[in-house]
Amino acid sequence: MARLADYFVVVGYDLDKRGGSEGQGHILQRFPEKDWEDNPFPQGIELFCQPNGWQLVPERERPSFFVSVLTDINSERHYCACFTFWEGLDNPQLPKAEASEVDEDEVPGLVQPAQVFAPKSLVLVSRLDHTEVFRNCLGLIYAVHVDSLSVPLETVIGNLLTCVIPVAGGSQRTITLGAGDRQVIQTPINDSLPVSGSSVAHLFRQLGIVNVLYLFCAALTEHKILFLSSSYQRLTDACRALLAIMFPLKYSFTYVPILPGKLLEVLSTPTPFIIGVNSFFRSETQELLDVIIADLDGGTVTIPECVHISLLPDPLLQQTQTALSMVLDPELEMADHAFPPSSTQPSTLKIQDKEIRAVFLWLFGQLFHGYRWCLHIIRIHPEPVIRFHKAAFLGQRALTEDDFLMKVLDGMAFAGFISERGPPYRPTDLFDDLIANQVERIRQEECSPHKVMNHIKELAEQLFKNENPYPAVAMHKVQRPAESPGHNDPKNLAMFPLLDDVTVQLFIDHAAAKLQTAPPVVKAELKGMVPSGPPLGDIVDRHGHVLANSARRLEVVRNCITYIFDNKMLEAKKLMPAVLRALKGRAARVCLTQELNQHVLQNRAVLDDQQFDYIVRMMNCTLQDCSHMDEHGIAAILLPLVTAFCRKLGAGITQFAYSCVQEHMVWTNMQFWEAMFYSDVQNHIRALYLEADGGEQSIASRGQQESGPAAGGQELLGALELASEQSRLWPTLSKEQQSERVQKEESTVFSQAIHYANRMSYLLLPLDTSKNRLLNRSGIGDVESVSNSYVTNRYTNSIAGSMAESYDTESGFEDAESSDVANSVVRFINRFVDKVCNESGVTNEHLKALHTMIPDIVQMHIETLDAVHRESKRLPPIQKPKLLRPILLAGEELVMDGMRVHLISDGREEATGALGGPPLLPAEGAIFLTTYRLIFKGTPNDPLVGEQVVTRSFPIASLTKEKRISVSLSMDQFIQEGLQLRSCTFQLLKIAFDEEVASDLAEVFRKHMHKLRYPQHVQGTFAFTVGQSGKPLVEHKTKDKNQSIKTLSKNLVKSAKRTIGRQYVTRKKYSPPTWENRSSLQSELDEDELSVSEELDQGSLTLSSTIRSSDRQTMSNVVERACCRDYQRLGLGTLSNSLTRSKNEPFRISTVNRMYTVCRSYPGLLIVPQSIPDSTIQRISRCYRQNRFPVVCWRNSRTKAVLLRSAGLHAKGVVGFFKSPNATSAGPSQADSTSLEQEKYMQAIISSMPSYCEPSGRNTLGGFTSTHMSTSDSSDKLRQPKIGALMKQVMGGKEDVPGTFSRGALGQRARVISLSQPRVSGKARNPPGGKWGSIRGSGRLSAYNPEVGNRLSSKESPQPNGGPSEALFLRQQRAYLYIIGDKTQLKGGKQDSFQQWEVVPIEVCDVRQVKNSFKKLIKACVPSSATSEPSMTFHRCLEESEWMCLLHRVLQVSVLVVELLDTGSSVMVSLEDGWDVTTQVVSLVQLLSDPYYRTFDGFRLLVEKEWLSFGHRFSHRGAQTLASQSSGFTPVFLQFLDCVHQIHLQFPMEFEFSQYYLKFLAYHYVSNRFRTFLLDSDYERIELGVLYEEKGERKNPQVCKSVWDYIDRLNKKTPMFFNYMFSPEDEEVLRPYSFISNLKVWDFYTEETLSEGPSYDWELVQRGRQERLAEEVPDKPDTTTPKSQRRIVWPCYDSRSRVVPDAITKLLQDLQSLEAELGLPPEKWKDTWDKIKANQRAEAKLENRPSFNSSLLMSSNLSHQRRSQGVYLPESGVGSSINLAMDRETSTTSTPVAGRPSTSTLYSQFQSTESENRSFEGILFKKGALLKPWKPRWFVLDKTKHQLRYYETRQDKECKGVIELAEVESVIPGTPTMGAPKNIEEKAFFDLKTTKRVYNFCAQDSPNAQLWMDSIQSCLSDA
Repeated sequence: MARLADYFVVVGYDLDKRGGSEGQGHILQRFPEKDWEDNPFPQGIELFCQPNGWQLVPERERPSFFVSVLTDINSERHYCACFTFWEGLDNPQLPKAEASEVDEDEVPGLVQPAQVFAPKSLVLVSRLDHTEVFRNCLGLIYAVHVDSLSVPLETVIGNLLTCVIPVAGGSQRTITLGAGDRQVIQTPINDSLPVSGSSVAHLFRQLGIVNVLYLFCAALTEHKILFLSSSYQRLTDACRALLAIMFPLKYSFTYVPILPGKLLEVLSTPTPFIIGVNSFFRSETQELLDVIIADLDGGTVTIPECVHISLLPDPLLQQTQTALSMVLDPELEMADHAFPPSSTQPSTLKIQDKEIRAVFLWLFGQLFHGYRWCLHIIRIHPEPVIRFHKAAFLGQRALTEDDFLMKVLDGMAFAGFISERGPPYRPTDLFDDLIANQVERIRQEECSPHKVMNHIKELAEQLFKNENPYPAVAMHKVQRPAESPGHNDPKNLAMFPLLDDVTVQLFIDHAAAKLQTAPPVVKAELKGMVPSGPPLGDIVDRHGHVLANSARRLEVVRNCITYIFDNKMLEAKKLMPAVLRALKGRAARVCLTQELNQHVLQNRAVLDDQQFDYIVRMMNCTLQDCSHMDEHGIAAILLPLVTAFCRKLGAGITQFAYSCVQEHMVWTNMQFWEAMFYSDVQNHIRALYLEADGGEQSIASRGQQESGPAAGGQELLGALELASEQSRLWPTLSKEQQSERVQKEESTVFSQAIHYANRMSYLLLPLDTSKNRLLNRSGIGDVESVSNSYVTNRYTNSIAGSMAESYDTESGFEDAESSDVANSVVRFINRFVDKVCNESGVTNEHLKALHTMIPDIVQMHIETLDAVHRESKRLPPIQKPKLLRPILLAGEELVMDGMRVHLISDGREEATGALGGPPLLPAEGAIFLTTYRLIFKGTPNDPLVGEQVVTRSFPIASLTKEKRISVSLSMDQFIQEGLQLRSCTFQLLKIAFDEEVASDLAEVFRKHMHKLRYPQHVQGTFAFTVGQSGKPLVEHKTKDKNQSIKTLSKNLVKSAKRTIGRQYVTRKKYSPPTWENRSSLQSELDEDELSVSEELDQGSLTLSSTIRSSDRQTMSNVVERACCRDYQRLGLGTLSNSLTRSKNEPFRISTVNRMYTVCRSYPGLLIVPQSIPDSTIQRISRCYRQNRFPVVCWRNSRTKAVLLRSAGLHAKGVVGFFKSPNATSAGPSQADSTSLEQEKYMQAIISSMPSYCEPSGRNTLGGFTSTHMSTSDSSDKLRQPKIGALMKQVMGGKEDVPGTFSRGALGQRARVISLSQPRVSGKARNPPGGKWGSIRGSGRLSAYNPEVGNRLSSKESPQPNGGPSEALFLRQQRAYLYIIGDKTQLKGGKQDSFQQWEVVPIEVCDVRQVKNSFKKLIKACVPSSATSEPSMTFHRCLEESEWMCLLHRVLQVSVLVVELLDTGSSVMVSLEDGWDVTTQVVSLVQLLSDPYYRTFDGFRLLVEKEWLSFGHRFSHRGAQTLASQSSGFTPVFLQFLDCVHQIHLQFPMEFEFSQYYLKFLAYHYVSNRFRTFLLDSDYERIELGVLYEEKGERKNPQVCKSVWDYIDRLNKKTPMFFNYMFSPEDEEVLRPYSFISNLKVWDFYTEETLSEGPSYDWELVQRGRQERLAEEVPDKPDTTTPKSQRRIVWPCYDSRSRVVPDAITKLLQDLQSLEAELGLPPEKWKDTWDKIKANQRAEAKLENRPSFNSSLLMSSNLSHQRRSQGVYLPESGVGSSINLAMDRETSTTSTPVAGRPSTSTLYSQFQSTESENRSFEGILFKKGALLKPWKPRWFVLDKTKHQLRYYETRQDKECKGVIELAEVESVIPGTPTMGAPKNIEEKAFFDLKTTKRVYNFCAQDSPNAQLWMDSIQSCLSDA
């Protein structure tokens, strides 16, 4: 029973204390005046009566009522019901005198200003929450006062304060206060369920489902919640509702439904709260950053950005929302029904309220079901002590990852829930029933919302019944004040009287006396055993959350353990990898622990070394996958086992398994130890009572129970039942029995504490306690540190205790005493003991004893460990594969010796055996860091391929990305730290450091690697440091700082003067510059320092000893540089020319840049027009970026067109130069002088061209071109350069979006090019005459007829020299000079029709694009991890990288330039800074146009000239030094090599070098092994003294400083760089297809050879092979078994070219070995090869057949597949207007094109002599295409190949065209047509009709024609 009201208080406005605007309230009276003993009077009531502050108001307001809640210090809640009304009083603001004169009877209107109204509150304070009753009672008191009823107020108040009602039980109690009133109070049946009225329903109506769910989750996860509303009662209701839906959890933080304005600062408290505040204070709440604000009036919930609310786990959230919407909006479901039911109104509010609560109750049933299975009961008497095993609960529910549940279980509310509901013997309520009996039902129904609804309705009914057990009774009779007359009615103005406290007190005393005499009310509490509900395990299994572990896997685990204990080690070893994989699954881990348990006898299991090792490995693997929480209880089951398994080390010394499994997080987690301890205590206490009861089931089954809840479900049930039974018996026991039981339990706990102190010391003290590698300092401080790994570093005692000596580098703290380890362990154990002993009620004496014992335990354990450690060091270490040493280059030195690592497989599947083949990876070995490379060498983990050696390496300079990774190796138990290293040589090393490698060693490794990768200066690179590591790198810094440059510059000039005098004639064998002398590089030199005095006489030449490079030959070196020889070859001038300025040469070699003053990045000697003086050049250079002005770099020997290169113009230059409309007019142009000079420069270039200089001015066919015409080669005729189309592709036509250029391939292929597009025929290579545009008149396309094209190009003028008819075409002539510029720079330049140059704007790929594209390309070719995503396939990634698009773009522009040069226009490539794309295009153009550059010497020269001399920034683009690190790696040169590779693929016979040569360069241009590709320009190279190195000065002949020397040297030894197919045609111009469909991925990007590493360091590979052969030799004597000659070749392991060499290489090798066997001096392979070729030629002559000037392989009458592009194009028919194959570079109409060799090419490879195939041959006249004449041709009918071929003459080896007989439809006699040969009878004509066109033929006479027709016909019928 409880008092209905504890206190009645009257609070009024305090007139004395009002200060400023804020008034105050004070308590006028309170009853009773003495505090109740059990319930002191709450403080601060006056604040809560007027939460908005006490104020006087001008008008009377309506009485108001609300309930505030106050919480006292014992967290008891007090409900304060406040009834407030307003009383008039004289306005205290008016002067007193006035106020007294005012008469009360005056008209109210006039009184207004003088009278104000003050609030007065009647307050009831109660511990019960009966809002309506309070409202009625206070209303009654007010009514009695206002209506002046006859009842004295004292009586009413006295009755109120003495009214006593039951708290719960469901009874109804009628009360009366003695004023003729009567009320019925209904108590709830069970007071543990909250009473909510209809507040929950209201809350959902105000805020909506989602918002309330957010608030619900926020409250449970301890966030701060603030309600706003303008109604106080609503605030209280909302808070009450939120608490109601949290049932069965109770909110235990600050709870203030109505917060007075004066206390608003409470809102900034750091703890969670639920608070309500009047919206009046909304503005004050705006700046709260971490408070969730729910506005009840506006229906919004605002969650600040910094607050993250964890929501319910997923299926539950969805189900809850569905259920709530079905309750609140039942119509939603029917909304779409065609025949909706007549009414689906939601239930009444009161019922709806209970339904919503039922949903939440159901939700908690889902969340907490099975929680009782995770309770540990650790004491039963005197009070039950219960702990919840959180980890086990989460593990079994498979919710360890769930944020929400974790937070709820860690929260205060849940702790309260466990302490309240944990005890097994107590009264139960609805929730207990739900958990015990309805879990099954919930689980079955959760997927069907309707069944869930029925369940919820049932629960709702129970909740409703709890609040309203009886039908509502209408027995209320409460006096309300008469309907208030006028507000200001004088009768209302009577003040509330002062009450007589004595009277009230009498009432109270009287009632108290009565209570004392009454007999006590004994309510029998229905205690009972709380049922636990179904155990968790079953539930989870049916959910299928448990990892599926097939029986097969468990079988493997069992077998392996059996093998180990049966000592069948080999079998066990084979199974081991599979077991370690299986142990990822939980079931397998449980199985392992069960199996191991069976092998423990009397708590011991002694093993031998190898068994011990395997068992430890399995344990480690099992533990490694356990989280630190150990939610599956695996570590718990293993704990007793690690102290059971052991091995004997020596006399009386035993090593236990625990010393080898210490490295897991779980051992350092305090919560794990607590759970373990409680679980054990529970088992012991249970055993204690079982024994006491005589049930002699002793503790035999303890092993299973160790796991606590996870394994021992049944026993656990027993423990709670037993505790319940004991609690029930407790009151019946005598005092002695009680104290005996308490004592027994206490000592049980105590003994377990000692046991655990021992266990913890076992697992926390490392084997080698002398090395302080135990604790992270951080972990010791914080008890809750879940993740603090105490055991941070790896102890290598693990497995066999083989301590790696490398470990002596102390990791951790220097000079650390071993006591540190001991101390920290002692501290950890002490903390544990304190916590558990306090919780489980151990006496203080015992606790003290424990504290003194712990240090001794630890010390004792350390002593035993020392002995074990000593012995374990003596054990032979477990055999790990021995580390293989790598072979090093001469001069390469190890920086860090091998560290044991595991090479892990990346995304390339070949090596893992996934695509068939052996699993070579993962492999175990070592990583070596040398001055040059990073090398991994090791053997595969898989025992089946264990004898192979795996090598992966790359030059350290090519490292592009390094990333730390953590790897778990299947074989090992640890997650290991590792590195992923990417190289731009398309290699990826993914390594994991072995546990024997200290982590600081790995760090040292990284630092060294970075130092080597990014040296301070280029002199730190391997190419410079090679062979001189004895000297420190820093030494050279001080040497002759100023001398070097000055002397160099002087000597340069002096020797220049000396040399320039004599013409340099002697063409010495060019020996490439080798590099030397590492003098320090100055910062950019000032130009002044280079100003040279010209008057130096010959005498003053003193050789400076400081700089070797500046010897007498300096200038002659400049001259001797290949470039000059090349310029001479091209006829661009010699040095003598430039001195004597012979005027007949259009160009000269200028020395204007000899001191590198004009342009830093250009070479010293440049080709410029003869007429331009050096001074002009200096001025012009300023218009160009980086001063890179246009210079000539190549001249077409036939058309004499020149190729120029420069950087793009500065914007100013562009505007001035290209935009001046009358640039060529003679008058003064508005452009400034430099622009004029630039113009002059262009004009000089144009006038250098012979076609321009001829007297006629337009001599197109005369002069140097006519000679060429007659010998025009076949490719000209068959492949016309469609320059217009090309241009259009390159520039993108008008209709193109600016982006089409990048998409050239797709864009162009799709568009059919219109007929009127400008074209120039092939014959028309003679420059300016060609008309661009179409023959619109003829309406037909004549692209393929050389003769017509010819006429076209010569303006259809009959006279070869061009007559008057030419005037028409002046306007449309081709420009003499095309400037290829960047689209972005050339916007808006108008072309003048008379101008002689034209700008071709193209879009150029900038460096950033190349860089990003390359990154993606590497990731595509060498992915870091295997992925099955379709979006990540190789081809998809390759496409996304856009690398092929970039190649396409570069090739496309190059082909365009080749065409222009070939048709006689000069071209100037002027893109970006002139050193990236420009270089690519210019070099490709030369390569395509000039066969010389396709030889070894030529290609080398090309690279030296265009890339090295002209300053491609190799160091910068390759990020070779620290300074350029940030710019990142940009492979511009690699892109060029890839383009060359693409051309090589299409023209395999045109190149002297092989594909391997290109790969070799691609590898070494980034490797920094040679100095060739270091530094950014000649200037820098001279400055370092590496450009002109003396040949005699090589100290170390092994160390090649130039890649070219190295290649030369190798080329002499071995033919690996040579292309056997090389058989060039004279003056062949190549025009490759550039479309993406024609490009192939370079195998350089994807191939690898794991057996020997990259093959580009030839010496290494050779030595490696010799070593391998040497190893294989000893096996020879065993001749018993026949040895198979077969060998398996693994694609990613073996070098295919070595194992299966091509025929010629093989023959040459055999030759060598035979020579060696015979003891002959070996002949050079090249000599052999040349001899064979000479022989072959001789034979060919003897046989009198046209010899193919050819390679061995291709001795056929047909050229290779793309000798020139049009070889197999059939002549196109007259009307064929769609034959645009070449325009669009697709193969629509041409028969075989590059991609698919035709049958004929395939045949041609197997042909021995040509005669076999010539079924019939002879001369026929053939009519050409439209407007072309008849021509005699030699025709060959070939039955074998089924084709008709024709040649110019009988001797001609080059086939002019092919007619495939497969396409022939018919052969019919024909008629002579126009232009047919004269004097031939009509019957000699016949026509051949193919699917594509009709061929007209004419034989010598009619019999001959008949013969031809028959032969062809018979061929057709044979087929």
